[in-house]
Amino acid sequence: MPRTVDHEQRRTQIADAAVRLAGREGLHAVSMRAVAAEAGISLHLVQYYFGTKAELIHAGLRHLERQSNERWAARLAALPQPVSARAYLEAFFEEALPTDDVSRTFHLVGASYAVLAMTDPDLADLPFVAGLSHLEKHLDDALRRGQADGSLPAGLDPAHQASVLVALNHGIGTTVMIGQRTAEEARTVLQRHLAALFDGGTPHASGHDSPAD
Repeated sequence: MPRTVDHEQRRTQIADAAVRLAGREGLHAVSMRAVAAEAGISLHLVQYYFGTKAELIHAGLRHLERQSNERWAARLAALPQPVSARAYLEAFFEEALPTDDVSRTFHLVGASYAVLAMTDPDLADLPFVAGLSHLEKHLDDALRRGQADGSLPAGLDPAHQASVLVALNHGIGTTVMIGQRTAEEARTVLQRHLAALFDGGTPHASGHDSPAD
C-alpha cells in the first residue's frame, strides 16, 4: 500500500531548509535549486510545494515566526501566573533579542526580507506586515492589562506604545547583530525603557547610549 505523504511535514522540511540556508549564507543565496539541495530532495518537489521563490522565502519567514512564538509562549508558561504586563514585555524582549542561533537567524532573515521587499514587487505582495501587526496587537493587549491593574498610567496610549516597542526591538536587535553593542548592553536599554513606562524612570542608558555622548 502506498505511503501517505504528510504535505504539511514536507512543507515544513522545505521551509526549514530555506531558513538554514538563509541563516548560513544570506537571503540572497536562497533559490529553489539551493533549497532542494539543502533539504536533500528534488528541485521538482520544491517547485511542487512553492510556486515561486518569493513564496518559498515567505514560508521560511513564517516558519521562523512560529518557532519564535513557541519559544516566547514557553517563556511565559514558566513565569508565575497570571503573567504581569511587565513580565510579558520582558519575555518578549528577551526572546526577540538575537542572542542564539534561532533568534539571530530570525532577525537576519526578517530584516533581509524587509529590505528586499522594498524593491521586489513579488515579495512586497506577500503579507509580510501581517506578522508585525499581529505582534503589535499582542503588545497592545498586554499594555491594556497593565493599565487595568494599575501598573501603567491610564493616560498611556497602548497602540502607540506597542508600535514604539516593536520598532525599539527591531532597532536594538540590529545593533546587536552588527556588533554596535552587546546583548547585555541592549538589555540595559530595553529595561530602562520599561522602567520609564512602569516606574517613571529614565529611558536613557548610561555610557555610549546617552544622546549627550
